[in-house]
Order: sequence, then C-alpha cells, then structure tokens
Amino acid sequence: MFVNVSDKKEFLVWLVNNISFSQREVLWILNYLINHEAILNNVHFVEKADKATRGLKVTSNEIDGEPIKLFLSGKEFTDTDQIFHEIRMNWKDALYLECIFDASWQNSQYLSILEDNPYARWNEQISEEIVENINAFFVEEEKQAKMDLLYKQIDLALEDNNYEAFLELTDELNRLQNT
Repeated sequence: MFVNVSDKKEFLVWLVNNISFSQREVLWILNYLINHEAILNNVHFVEKADKATRGLKVTSNEIDGEPIKLFLSGKEFTDTDQIFHEIRMNWKDALYLECIFDASWQNSQYLSILEDNPYARWNEQISEEIVENINAFFVEEEKQAKMDLLYKQIDLALEDNNYEAFLELTDELNRLQNT
C-alpha cells in the first residue's frame, strides 16, 4: 500500500502536538522526520516494529515501556543520539515506525497511514481456531440469509395463492433448517 508523504507528515504533526512523551528527544526525532520528506518517504507506519530489520517504536507517556526504541536486525537500541544518527545516516533505507499511544485504534489519521508489516503480517498471526470460527460464522450467516429469502418467497406465494410454490418453498426451508 502506498501512503502519501503529506498524510504521513500530517499524522506526525498531530502526534507531536497531541501526544506527550517522557523524553523530549522523541519529539526532536519525530520533528526531524516531519522536516525531511526524503526520509519520510521511506518511513512505513506499522505494528510490531520489533520484528522488522529496521524498526522504530515510540511510546507515549500513558503507556508503560521505553519512550523510544530502535530495532536493527534483532538488536535493540534506546540511546536517542544513536537512534538519530542511524536514521540520518541510513535515510534511504526503509524504516518501520510503530506509534504506541492511548486509543490509537480510534484515531482515523493513524489508521489511514497504517500499513501491513512485511516482517509480521497480520494474517499470519491468526490461529487455526479463529479461522474456523470465522468460517463457521459466515456459513451460519449465509444459511440465515437463505432462510430470510425463503420466508419472503413463501409470503409472496401465499399472497399470490400459489399453493405449489408454497409447498416447494416450505420443503426447501425445512431441509435448510434441518442441516
């Protein structure tokens, strides 16, 4: 999915203005990204940045955890100078940024720029039991939709005094209900 740089910038401006971080350096790094579109072009907003080969995680005051953490091929860094220099020196490389703040899933701006993390795809993390439950739900919904349609067709057959259609439709409804 391609996300427009201006949308990324708009979100980061909102984040800087509305979310507080325990280290001011986090704001400096976010402002650096805002002011450098060439770098921002390679920034991808994702979940589970720690799974990426080059991920950055920023965490607001309200959430427990390090305010900023860089992940490079399985290693973790929390020194803000080191993080800044890594971003500045390797600006052409993809950077997977995870923003953790209260009610992030209710923030439409954040959701509009969120991308699937190629290192931790969401659909690879769903258990087989959940997949089975979802499939069973859709089968039941389809059955209910067919039954609703049959009820309407039975009503029409009754209104039209079509006894043969009424018998066929009720037989079909009975078969469907018994499955």
